[in-house]
Amino acid sequence: MCSIKKTLFRLPQCLLFVVLWCLAFSHNALAQSQADATEQASKDAQAKGVVEALDEPLYNPFVERYVLDEIKQLRVEMAAQRIEFTKELVGREMSAVDKALGYSNTTVTYFFYLIAAVSSVLVLIGWTSIRDLKEKMQGHADEEISKLITTYERRLRSIEAQLTKKTQHIDENRQEIERTQEIHALWLRAGQESNLQSKVTLYDEILQLRPTDAEALTYKADAVLDMGEPQWAINLCRQALGEEPKYAHALYQLACANVMLENFDEAIKYLREALEQADSYREEMASDPMLEPLKDLPEYRALVEHH
Repeated sequence: MCSIKKTLFRLPQCLLFVVLWCLAFSHNALAQSQADATEQASKDAQAKGVVEALDEPLYNPFVERYVLDEIKQLRVEMAAQRIEFTKELVGREMSAVDKALGYSNTTVTYFFYLIAAVSSVLVLIGWTSIRDLKEKMQGHADEEISKLITTYERRLRSIEAQLTKKTQHIDENRQEIERTQEIHALWLRAGQESNLQSKVTLYDEILQLRPTDAEALTYKADAVLDMGEPQWAINLCRQALGEEPKYAHALYQLACANVMLENFDEAIKYLREALEQADSYREEMASDPMLEPLKDLPEYRALVEHH
């Protein structure tokens, strides 16, 4: 009951607020409409003053009509001039075609006259018939064709011989490439092989493919030297030097083999020759255990310490 009384008490206050808000809105709308009416009246008065201040019309219809007539007349004259130019161009082309046809007719006529004159002259000098002329021309043509055929047959035989030679050369190169690839694979296997006997077998396979390979002979000598076969190594090194007399690695292996046979003078001589060909062996000489017996010889120390 108390809440109903409070609601009835607040209801007149809400109505009063709504009425006041409506009065304020209508007043603002009235003021805005009066301001718009005042601004429109000011613009109308300004436009009226501008119109009354004019001394002459804004445009002249007679001037525009004159310009339009001039443009129309100019277009008509340009069209007439274009038609006249086209007629003149067509006339010139027709004249050129007529002259060309006349020139062609004259040329053909003169050509036939010339043929007739030449035929008459040929008949007068003894060629009594076109048949004789045809036979002679045919015989001459056959002779020239025979010469041409003979020349081209000779050229074709030469080209065929060159192609055969190049084919053979290409086949040899292909075989050499295959042999080189196989030898390269054998070298890789030999470099990875730790068994001396297997290394010797691989070097033998390389020598079967390339018997004059001084490098393969020398590395085989190095392997048999590690197997304790100095005399065999000496023979292999001499074969390598027979293929390449100044091969430094073969000279060095020959010196090592002579050290194993205690031929120290020969070993010093071959070491000196190897250093003459490749000075890089000097460091290897200083650390090679196979040359240990030469350490006390002054000739060896002179070779190692020489700079």
